[in-house]
Amino acid sequence: MGYTVITGASSGIGYEAALAFAARGKNLILAARRLNKLQELKKKIHDQFPDIKVVIQSVDLTNIEQVYSFYESLSDYELDTFINNAGFGHFGSIGEQDLSKIGDMLHLNIEALTILSTLFVRDYEQVEGAQLINISSRAGYTVVGNAVTYSATKFYVSAFTEGLALELKEKGAKLQAKVLAPSATESEFAKRSLDVDEFEYEGNFKKYHTSKEMAACMLELYDSEKTVGIVDGKTFEFELKDLIFSHAGSMKK
Repeated sequence: MGYTVITGASSGIGYEAALAFAARGKNLILAARRLNKLQELKKKIHDQFPDIKVVIQSVDLTNIEQVYSFYESLSDYELDTFINNAGFGHFGSIGEQDLSKIGDMLHLNIEALTILSTLFVRDYEQVEGAQLINISSRAGYTVVGNAVTYSATKFYVSAFTEGLALELKEKGAKLQAKVLAPSATESEFAKRSLDVDEFEYEGNFKKYHTSKEMAACMLELYDSEKTVGIVDGKTFEFELKDLIFSHAGSMKK
């Protein structure tokens, strides 16, 4: 049984995805900055699913050297799924945004995801059943005011993953690339984005999903032959689609 890699697994969608994949009998490699949270999650998984192998790694994916060393550490394991879930947002007008945080966000949301995706494609392009799932956002398909830079990073994730998916299909590769685009999801995301200690989703959003619900949506995408799993901005229903962006020309060389 191969391993499922999940970055950003210490909380939110990544945390719930780890539990959901463990329930499917998947061995796990879980990465995040907070080792104590990963240790707690590992214990919870072992308590519920004692036969599941769980490897945890503390890594800061805003540090590009650590991105490469993290992937190199995976060479000892046979992988079947790689989930680039780690990411964060930053709310505020462009002229007032914290450029230090923006730099970290660009490193994590774009650079780390691109490096890890590329390395995984190189190693697993012709492996039957292999999947790459990159976590974008509804904001990766609709520009969100007061979060324009964050939205732009997620547009990158969406376009990159859709383009990769088409390229792989045209080449006849066995690896599938997919993109999950949640909307408002109850997690630590808002607290970090707004730099606040507490945030109540109930009073700030008319509709939102729990992280557990979005992990279930991820499994729905995983089980499908579709490329995009996205939350509809009006109905808040989860939808599976082939592609959303238009594509010019062939991806073939």
